[in-house]
Amino acid sequence: MNSVVRLSLSRLKTVHATVAVIIPTYNRVATLGRALKSVFTQSRQADEVCVVDDGSTDGTEEFVKDQYPDTIYIKQENSGVSSARNKGVAATTTQYLSFLDSDDEWLPKKLETQLSALQAEPNFRVVHSDEIWIRNGKRVNQMDKHRKTGGELFARCLPLCVISPSAVVLERLLFDELGGFDELLPACEDYDLWLRLCSREQVLFIDSPLLKKYGGHEDQLSRQYWGMDRFRVQSLIKLLNSGVLNNEQDQLARATLLEKAKILQNGAAKRGKTESAEYYEQLIVVYGSVV
Repeated sequence: MNSVVRLSLSRLKTVHATVAVIIPTYNRVATLGRALKSVFTQSRQADEVCVVDDGSTDGTEEFVKDQYPDTIYIKQENSGVSSARNKGVAATTTQYLSFLDSDDEWLPKKLETQLSALQAEPNFRVVHSDEIWIRNGKRVNQMDKHRKTGGELFARCLPLCVISPSAVVLERLLFDELGGFDELLPACEDYDLWLRLCSREQVLFIDSPLLKKYGGHEDQLSRQYWGMDRFRVQSLIKLLNSGVLNNEQDQLARATLLEKAKILQNGAAKRGKTESAEYYEQLIVVYGSVV
């Protein structure tokens, strides 16, 4: 579809836009209620709310069905957050999608603000916002590398994830075009999706916080896996091999992959992990030879 036709359709459809909220959760009944309350108290209500329970054993099913019976509730065997989000997308029907991690909380005008912004700026297919960070119960300032912005974000997305799933509203068609979250990645699945998205789309940004993002608890994925750059390297290899990048993007992605691979290679060598060290050394040879 050419850009002019897509713009016209977007302008037409956004006037009567519908939006779904996908909430993946795993043994977080203690925080899920806060997340759901923040959804159901939005100034602009979501058209569909879907909770995907990734095999919880803490009473999540009973809680959701008792306290929030209007939600779409899906329970699956523990398969990871990417599988849960993708399953929630498949179970909903709206024009727009949004995601909320079950330990995060939206501020009351999140959906209203973002859908209005997309209606006012129909060239954009995705919008995100700034956020308030809470760590161990206290508000903290983000480091500059985590600073949120909009526009052409591909270069900023390469070192680490600069878009939070809980902060996003995007077109379902765009999500489908991108192929959804990669279910083979146990972590950094959001980094992977936003890299693919930002290689082809500009991102609309709301320069004010529309959610609270909580951290510091033991069940965060960043605490479960060491060396998160291992997964970012996997994502970069996949992206470089996809053939979708332009020359500038290709060079930037290769440079980032080499930087991360060198750090991982040095770390593996110091820990005596010969096989891993050799793997990253080979990546450096293969992808460094074409820079």
